[in-house]
Amino acid sequence: MPNDFNVPVIEEFRANAGQVGGYFEGARLILLTTTGARSGKPHTTPVGYYPDGGESVLVIASAGGAPTHPAWFHNLVAHPQVTVETGVFTYEAKAEVLSGAARDKAFARAVEADAGWAEYQAKTTRVIPVVALHEIAVDGPPNVNASSMGEALKAIHDAFRRELALIRKEFTTAGATLGAQLRVNCLTLCAGLHNHHTGEEHGIFKFLADSHPQLAPALDRLREEHGRIAALTAELKRIVGDGSADPQHARREVERLTAELEAHLTYEEEQLIPALDALAGLTH
Repeated sequence: MPNDFNVPVIEEFRANAGQVGGYFEGARLILLTTTGARSGKPHTTPVGYYPDGGESVLVIASAGGAPTHPAWFHNLVAHPQVTVETGVFTYEAKAEVLSGAARDKAFARAVEADAGWAEYQAKTTRVIPVVALHEIAVDGPPNVNASSMGEALKAIHDAFRRELALIRKEFTTAGATLGAQLRVNCLTLCAGLHNHHTGEEHGIFKFLADSHPQLAPALDRLREEHGRIAALTAELKRIVGDGSADPQHARREVERLTAELEAHLTYEEEQLIPALDALAGLTH
């Protein structure tokens, strides 16, 4: 069972598609469910994370600099298969405790993004572990925490909005050089947008084209907007891939992407969610 501090955070997280207030407000947060090392029972813990590109995220077993590792870390060492909830998606993952240079590089990225990690390390004699959670691929569509296709679309869009807001905030504190973790955050966002739009064009757009032919003009416009967004993400990837990139240049590209994407998401929701909700009503 989660401890008393975690219970309201978990409840709020699940009720609000991953958005919480209080101590964790504005943080990248997941719910990590591990199997008890001794009890064999599931334990769910809110933990902060960093994008790691591809299908992985990083979590850090800091325990606030305590002398011992947190319980969830002991659990995943004993049972590496875990469940991850992002607020939108739920998936199974394989936990890998990083070691040597890989651990040090990942921890240095985290410290560069937030000096608090170095303060935690300074408080303890143990080497604070960094864990990569690798999503386990499954056949079929992802497990979206929504009761309808329209709700799922809105939840996914809002997740992109939150991530862009975090990245834009991170750029406000960027120094003269572009931090390694901020680069990864940008590249992970670009990859996520590409995957989402590719999935839409091969899935929901084709589905709606057949069931709602009157949406053809809107779907054509959305495909064109996908092309413009792809061009913007390609430019952002080019900039952040440059070792001497100017953070302000990258920030301007993020602002351009944000403006284009927000207009696109809003239009898509206006055009598609009513049709998707109508179809959901027909199935009940």
